[in-house]
Amino acid sequence: MSYRDLEVWKRSLNLSVSIYRNLSSLTDFGFKSQITRSSLSVPSNIAEGYGRESNKEFIRFLYIAKGSCSELETQIMIGQKIEFIHPKLADKWLKEAEELSAMLGGLIQTRKTFT
Repeated sequence: MSYRDLEVWKRSLNLSVSIYRNLSSLTDFGFKSQITRSSLSVPSNIAEGYGRESNKEFIRFLYIAKGSCSELETQIMIGQKIEFIHPKLADKWLKEAEELSAMLGGLIQTRKTFT
C-alpha cells in the first residue's frame, strides 16, 4: 500500500488542483499564494508522513494536514467574502475541505490504535 492509495490523499490532491486551476487568473498574488499553499499542504503532508515509515510520524503529519484543512476553509470563506471565489464554488470547496478534515480525523484515530 502507498499513500497514493488513500482516498483522503486522492481527494485532497484533486481539491488542490481545482483551486490552482480556478484561481490561475487571480491577480492578488498574496491571497492566491496563501490559499494555494494551504491546499498543497494537505496532500503533501499526508505523503510526507506516510513516507517517514513511522506510525507516530505519520500521525503527526496527519494532524498537520488536518490543520491545513482548517486554514484552507478560512481562506475559502475570506475569498468568497471578498468576491475572489464564486459562492457556489466556495461552497463546493468548503464541503470538500470539511469532509477531508473528517476523513483525516478518522484516519488519525485508526492509526492511533496501532501504537
